[in-house]
Amino acid sequence: MGRRHYNGLKTAGLFGLMWALVLAIGAVVDGGRYIFLFAAAGLLMTAFSYWNSAAIAIRSMHAYPVSELDAPEMYRIVRELSTAARQPMPALYVSPTAAPNAFATGRNPRNAAVCCTEGILRLLDERELRGVLGHELMHVYNRDILTSSVAAAFAGMITSVAQFLMFFGGGDRERGGNPIAMLAMAFLAPVAAMVIQLAISRTREYDADEDGARLTGDPMALASALAKLERGTQRAPLPANRDLVDVSHLMIANPFRGGGMAKLFATHPPMAERIKRLQHMAGEGGVTRY
Repeated sequence: MGRRHYNGLKTAGLFGLMWALVLAIGAVVDGGRYIFLFAAAGLLMTAFSYWNSAAIAIRSMHAYPVSELDAPEMYRIVRELSTAARQPMPALYVSPTAAPNAFATGRNPRNAAVCCTEGILRLLDERELRGVLGHELMHVYNRDILTSSVAAAFAGMITSVAQFLMFFGGGDRERGGNPIAMLAMAFLAPVAAMVIQLAISRTREYDADEDGARLTGDPMALASALAKLERGTQRAPLPANRDLVDVSHLMIANPFRGGGMAKLFATHPPMAERIKRLQHMAGEGGVTRY
């Protein structure tokens, strides 16, 4: 089924912009002599973050594994949805925090983990929890963990190179460097990389909303859950320490309290827009299950 909002195409276009930014940096630093070094560094960083994504996220949230006996409702819902999608059952975790949230991570469907906080398990009813878990499972099935890992690696590499330019420079005129261009790149590249990374994250959230609603066949359940999460995360935000900031893009709702300029640099699209899209899906009728 084609997506009305062309989220996949938007993601590909945003990655094209990220690659263009990397090539631009390579072109201004010593006349492009180090462009292949930058590309190799990006590949290594991507591989590391992708391979270790599950362990990093689970550790950051201090989550513990749960069985069917420990969390019967969560286990039953995930088993039903993964069976409907003809995918393996992921490992399940619960994070001992009152902040209501959930995330999925892992290299692929066979090495995936879904985590709910104790707060979200108390906040949502069964129908709403089903909507949230459908959303999280679609992040796994759509390979969004790979997408976010690649985007984060690109952004990190671009920022590191820009910092290098600021402190050490990247060459001189005789060797093909352009000091003015390098200075401009050092200031602007990290901002551009962050904006593109955030745009990719927001696009993947829209996609998981749409596909998760199709998996459950119930867009309004997820819409209701998102409305509760919007209020719940404002009442009980997570502390904005470095470990949690690094994994916040994986969560279904922005876990931090923020307003004003913070909204411009949020990893998640506006909750009102997400709810509006889900309401539109429900209004169209005929939502097809997997």
